[in-house]
Amino acid sequence: MGILRDQMALELRLRGYSPKTVQNYLANVEHFVAYFRRPLPELGETEIRQYLDYLLSERKLSFSSANLAYSALRFCYQHVLQQPWNIAHLPRAQQGKTLPEVLSVQEVESLLAHVTHRKYLAILAVIYSAGLRVSEAVHLRVEDIDSKRMTIRIRQGKGQQDRYTLLAQRTLHLLRTYFRCYRPSTWLFPGTGKGKPLSTRAVQLAFQEARVAAGIAKKATVHTLRHSFATHLLDRGTDITHIRRLLGHRRLETTAIYLHVTNRDLARLASPFDRSAHLAPPLPW
Repeated sequence: MGILRDQMALELRLRGYSPKTVQNYLANVEHFVAYFRRPLPELGETEIRQYLDYLLSERKLSFSSANLAYSALRFCYQHVLQQPWNIAHLPRAQQGKTLPEVLSVQEVESLLAHVTHRKYLAILAVIYSAGLRVSEAVHLRVEDIDSKRMTIRIRQGKGQQDRYTLLAQRTLHLLRTYFRCYRPSTWLFPGTGKGKPLSTRAVQLAFQEARVAAGIAKKATVHTLRHSFATHLLDRGTDITHIRRLLGHRRLETTAIYLHVTNRDLARLASPFDRSAHLAPPLPW
């Protein structure tokens, strides 16, 4: 793409897109051009439709992956090529609603009890107790922990937004023990490379090792701890607007998905099958 690639990278950076999003958008447009083997200005609506269909039908990509390509192409055509994007002719792939996986409080406790490395125990506890994304946790700095106000500062989270979230007393105790052992200076959780934070991949591996050791069969990831944080707060009656602020969601609708996961209201209900037990003879087994 050459000059157009550089122009697109500049436009993304000027609009405050994260480095990861810049990289993903550029890669998706490059793959689009490589698929047709023609210059980008020669490709239009017909080719875009064919390419999106190819991603879903032949490559069998997930809806989220296809929609990432859609967003990248839309940005490129609107802000780089200065061409209109016809939403009616170029619809976004519709994805079915799925509920997030959630661990129970007991499962979280069991998982953390099976973490064998002090650094990973500390960071996983931070992620769960504060509802962080793994990328936010690895980029925490020492000064982001405020033990006087019992808060954690998140710098430039998703959407380039700063926010504060909770610092649990148990987490503070773990961090103090961790700090005495490692003495971090800049990054709260430094990685192996000089001056670099811990990698998200390393945290994922530590999580999966603990999950297997704890005998948890659910298809959980580190991000499941964030889902569990929000759901457990709802279970205890926390207002959803407070949870939205702690998670750093821009829209309340994003946080509202946890209303479908919490068992706060379900716990007060009884199945009619149980209520009718006294009217019927015992089942044969």
